Amino acid sequence: MLVRNSDPIVAIATAPGRGAVGIVRVSGRSLSPLVQALCGRSLRPREAHYLPFLDGSGGAVDHGLAIHFPAPHSFTGEDVLELQAHGGPVVLQLLVARCLEAAAERDPVTSAECLPGLRVAQPGEFSQRAFLNGKMDLAQAEAIADLIDASTEAAARSASRSLSGEFSREIHTLRDALIHLRMLVEATLDFPEEEIDFLQKADADGQLVRLRGMLEAVQRRARQGALLREGIKVVIAGQPNAGKSSLLNALAGAELAIVSSVAGTTRDVVAQTIQIHGVPVHVADTAGLRESSDEVEQIGIARAWGQIEGADAILFLHDLTRVDAPDYAEGDAAIAGLLATKLPVSVPVLHIWNKSDAVSADQLLPAREGISLSAKNGQGLEALRDKLLELAGWQSVPEGVYLARARHVQALARVGEHLALAAEHLAMQDQRLDLLAEELRLAQSALNEITGEFGADDLLGVIFSRFCIGK
Repeated sequence: MLVRNSDPIVAIATAPGRGAVGIVRVSGRSLSPLVQALCGRSLRPREAHYLPFLDGSGGAVDHGLAIHFPAPHSFTGEDVLELQAHGGPVVLQLLVARCLEAAAERDPVTSAECLPGLRVAQPGEFSQRAFLNGKMDLAQAEAIADLIDASTEAAARSASRSLSGEFSREIHTLRDALIHLRMLVEATLDFPEEEIDFLQKADADGQLVRLRGMLEAVQRRARQGALLREGIKVVIAGQPNAGKSSLLNALAGAELAIVSSVAGTTRDVVAQTIQIHGVPVHVADTAGLRESSDEVEQIGIARAWGQIEGADAILFLHDLTRVDAPDYAEGDAAIAGLLATKLPVSVPVLHIWNKSDAVSADQLLPAREGISLSAKNGQGLEALRDKLLELAGWQSVPEGVYLARARHVQALARVGEHLALAAEHLAMQDQRLDLLAEELRLAQSALNEITGEFGADDLLGVIFSRFCIGK
């Protein structure tokens, strides 16, 4: 868990390396003395001032823009000072060192330090303070990291919607409806002698049905958002020379893997992330699966099975030019048997019949399960891309998809489980209201985990520690 949340903090807020502009950010209480020491003057709130950044002797470390955001009108809710300097790493490190040095300087009259306790920020600490100071909820804070890490345009737009609070508003709407239902149940428990049946009069059953319907809609969008963020891992598997490397190159649109007619050319895993309608698909090309006495090839085959066992979907590649040969058919059957034993039922295996350009039309056998294509000329690739999205569970959804994380999807699933149990208790003739109330409480607790109202300190530490320094 990040500690000492009351300490002032400083960090470089831009990416490592050289750039035209770099930013050093300071956050804490009452930064005016530090502003005076670094800038030689006070600054008007939220206005950019071009001036020298002063070292201890009054010389200039650099010239740039300084902006002072007095609390609470800042990103963190505390006083924030941003120094926008030239983006060389040495210059920015000098500015951080100067901030730490100036903070320790003592006032000649009071002998008090300029800014006691200033230290270098830990990863994610600026965003954590924004959360702790009520500037955003936990889902919005996570959206900052997701927006930075977005690998597709669709993911970036969805993360931006989450950051603006769309996802949080839907969670709050669910929570408010849940609280209202809890209130009715608690009232019935607290006043059993009353003749009025609060639950029946308020249509508690109908409220619970509507609440579960609202939850299902949020879950659908959250699953789509999680898919945009995480993508799916697809592994191309099959016998040597089936065209696995050619298929990877065709999907990626680049010559990533060596293509050769020599069996066993691919010895290691070659991976590439591609985009299909904005969804990241992580594709891995693996060594051909067969019995081999070559020690290096054996290692490659073992790594291939390691990739297969961790995949979300398998593309089982078949060579149409050899598919009827007894030895080849036997090899495919052996691989199919191993896939069936090694993979969970939930992992789909899509049969891909490659080299359609090299066989006659009657050899394509349309009745075959899977997709016929040519990695060489691209025929059938679009059908494969569409099928991959279908396997991933992607749907054409409205623009309102927000980026969600796996933990959000899991929390919503727990809410659904508790509401299902609540519906069972409510439907019973004796209406087990104490159990009903408990399931509703647990459902609300799961919802609160998403926005952070009742999140554990350990959860916050894990989330914010994955941020970059300065953010």
